[in-house]
Amino acid sequence: MKTKIITLAVLLQFAIVGAFAQNYNVDVTKSTLNWKAEKITGSHDGTIGIKSGTLKIENGKIVSGSFVINMSTIVCTDLTDAEYNQKLVGHLKSPDFFDVARFSDATFTITKPVDVSKSVADVQGNLTIKGISKPITFKANVLKVGNSYTFNANSIVVDRTKYDIKYGSGSFFTDLGDKAIYDEFTLKLKLVLAQ
Repeated sequence: MKTKIITLAVLLQFAIVGAFAQNYNVDVTKSTLNWKAEKITGSHDGTIGIKSGTLKIENGKIVSGSFVINMSTIVCTDLTDAEYNQKLVGHLKSPDFFDVARFSDATFTITKPVDVSKSVADVQGNLTIKGISKPITFKANVLKVGNSYTFNANSIVVDRTKYDIKYGSGSFFTDLGDKAIYDEFTLKLKLVLAQ
């Protein structure tokens, strides 16, 4: 009888803990990822599609999860000349930059619990590009409506050279003049989670 009571207590404890842990899927139809890259003579910007993602929220914190970025969906939105636009996007997909033929996906994985009970969250995780994972941190505004969450991060700074993307970098090449491209680019993320 005592063994049955202990077993029941353990099962009840797991049930209570499980009630607070909920899995959320990334709504890829509502989530967006914008990029902006700058060079000496100007800048370019565009979008990249989010492919999938799942995060677990427990007691007001994201305790685990990741989302996948489909690098083959890179789009440039600032160039109106179709030929030049296509040329730029093709170059971004080439081995000089993201080598999309070999690395079609990039991923972001949570590495530290994220408190989503407040309006602003500190996010820490690993960003993997071209098979190379590096830690990255950023702040995100949090909005909870019903059973869904929306996270807006307006300035995620990424140093491309950490992912072996050195084309046009003044940190590795000299005499680039006005052809130099800055090492850092920025991402603007809107991530919508729903059960």
